[in-house]
Amino acid sequence: MTKYRTLALATVGFNFSFLIWFSFAPFTGPMAAEFGLSLAEIGVLASAAIWLAPFGRILTGWLSDKYGAPTVFAIVLAYVGVFSMASAFAQSYAVFFVERLIVATAGITFVIGIQHVSEWFDEAELGTAEGIYAGVGNAGAAGGALVLPRVFGPDWSGPLFETNWRAAFFYTGVVAIGLAVAYYTLGEAAKSEEKRRATEETASFKEWVHMATRYGTVVLALAYLMTFGLELSMNGWLATYYREAFATDDLVVASTFAATFSIAAGLLRPIGGYVSDRLARNERSVLPVFQGRYREQWTFLSLSFVVVAMVVMTLAGLSGVLLAAVAAGFLVGMGCAFAEGAIFAQVPAMFPDSSGAVAGVVGGIGTVGGIVYPLVYSATLFPNLHVGYAVVALSMVPIVLLNAWVYRPAVARRAHVAGFGSFERGVEAADSDD
Repeated sequence: MTKYRTLALATVGFNFSFLIWFSFAPFTGPMAAEFGLSLAEIGVLASAAIWLAPFGRILTGWLSDKYGAPTVFAIVLAYVGVFSMASAFAQSYAVFFVERLIVATAGITFVIGIQHVSEWFDEAELGTAEGIYAGVGNAGAAGGALVLPRVFGPDWSGPLFETNWRAAFFYTGVVAIGLAVAYYTLGEAAKSEEKRRATEETASFKEWVHMATRYGTVVLALAYLMTFGLELSMNGWLATYYREAFATDDLVVASTFAATFSIAAGLLRPIGGYVSDRLARNERSVLPVFQGRYREQWTFLSLSFVVVAMVVMTLAGLSGVLLAAVAAGFLVGMGCAFAEGAIFAQVPAMFPDSSGAVAGVVGGIGTVGGIVYPLVYSATLFPNLHVGYAVVALSMVPIVLLNAWVYRPAVARRAHVAGFGSFERGVEAADSDD
């Protein structure tokens, strides 16, 4: 039963990491009032929550391969908890901004858990297991949007703090430290010593460069940029969007509407992984143009759905009907969930002995969308807050087309060894199987 204990431990740890990562989102109103922030500055704060994630994910993915996930996960949870508690006492915005920047690195735990789960589950179960892990984990953002503003309401008056958002940051930090201790105590790095050694032996810089430049890694990283990056941006922005674009002054109502996206993007993600597993096991084509590439077919369909849903998001917003915009946001979240589940079914299946390093690259690049997209949403160049979604959708089209190029059978079967640069180790063996 250890693999299921590992899945449960990783899922709980990442779920809370996601909650603490976006714990600022429900409180942007009172924080803006206290620190005197404009709408554009709130957009920068939402973007800043992602700034350190790209490098952090790349590094911790490699560290997880090298030293094992339990140690790395525990270290990240511990320092995130300390800085979250410290941010509750900040009196200047500059100090607060830096401390929350460090707290935002909670999001790097994603690749640690991906690596940990992949060390315990067989290839036929990887999509489903990783989908459950990441889906339930990502739903932590919804948990934060639903739970935090209710527990720490505007009339909060409790021990240590009279300000609700300060109390929220302090007590979530305490929980993070407790989870760090639990993860280090209960976690086991791999299902066997042989598996642990095989993974550790690939954790060299030369091997990392090789894996990072393969076609499969590159296109999956860009696909994750347009899906998970989109999810991050929405988690940090939607509460503000519903409040500002539709004049919804109720903090709880705006956060609840925003949570519908997070619920879809999180809890539906296992479906994306399960469908990928099912198509691969049954060798069933849903898009024959990519004949024989069953996981790739599902990934491409999911990516295309995300682009369409983002255009619908703009149209729904322009209609002026709040519930239509909320429903469209749910569709976007659903598309993100299916695509993300499909992507991280492919990653460990394609790179079984370097899942941490590749997950780090894919997950790290993926977070870039969370940095850029909030700046587009809040840009003053557009006539309103609805147009930005269509602009983002347009920027996704080249990524979808590049994925389509790599998913062609002649390229896809060598995408794990063929790539950019001169790092072509293993190509000869792959060619002999063609």
